[in-house]
Amino acid sequence: MSNHETSKTLLKAGDAELEVDPRNGCRLTSLRIRGTELLRQGDKYGAFPMVPWCGRIELGQFRNGGERHQMPLNAAPHAIHGTGRDTAWRTVSTEGHSAAFTYDLADPWPYTGRVTQLVELAPDSLTLTMGVETYDNSFPAQAGWHPWFLRNLGTGKDVEIDFHPSWQEERGEDHLPTGRRTDPLPGPWDDCFGMPDGVDVTLTWPGLLELKVASRAEWVVVYDEQDEAVCVEPQSGPPNGLNTLPRLVTPIDPLEISTTWSWRSLA
Repeated sequence: MSNHETSKTLLKAGDAELEVDPRNGCRLTSLRIRGTELLRQGDKYGAFPMVPWCGRIELGQFRNGGERHQMPLNAAPHAIHGTGRDTAWRTVSTEGHSAAFTYDLADPWPYTGRVTQLVELAPDSLTLTMGVETYDNSFPAQAGWHPWFLRNLGTGKDVEIDFHPSWQEERGEDHLPTGRRTDPLPGPWDDCFGMPDGVDVTLTWPGLLELKVASRAEWVVVYDEQDEAVCVEPQSGPPNGLNTLPRLVTPIDPLEISTTWSWRSLA
């Protein structure tokens, strides 16, 4: 593998700098605006793709027709966040303010196919696009992103989260949606919300920066139970959706999802 394929990719646009590490699950390891880091640092953090599923799969099992498949229980008793974050991706191209990455689906995922991620940086925004296509059989899949935004950027004031979902997925004791929808409840959250008009969540670090997470996807998980960071996760379906709301990837109908983070200075 060439150095081009193994090294981190650095993109710059205006006052924005983005670092992507294809070897570590093609995660965004750094996003700096005017020199201020927005993402929690560490090999497990940054912002990683969730693919070919998002959140938890109940007991790590899902069906495709008459076949039952077992995924590794990396959040026992469940499987969580897909396999893409644990995979080395290939750098396909780096051109100007954008870069493209890909990897082939493989064990423990039981189906063959390809995942791509396109990263496009602008001075005031970042657009991420992910696609899942099959080489052979149709299969259920999901895709999304799991960013760890720093709760505090050093200004002394924690981030504020503003969004207006249509409903909240009731979460059972097993951390899976029960199938019942409720009115949105106040945080703290580790919960999935429905936004049928598209994900639209605003993060505000008072006096410093406002960042909007937007997507045509209709599902978002918000997680703010840790002191260090908050997560706003646009995704193509709810947790355990491979079982409860399967979206098939077929030879003529690949899965595609995108999200745009746009920001403006408040300083």
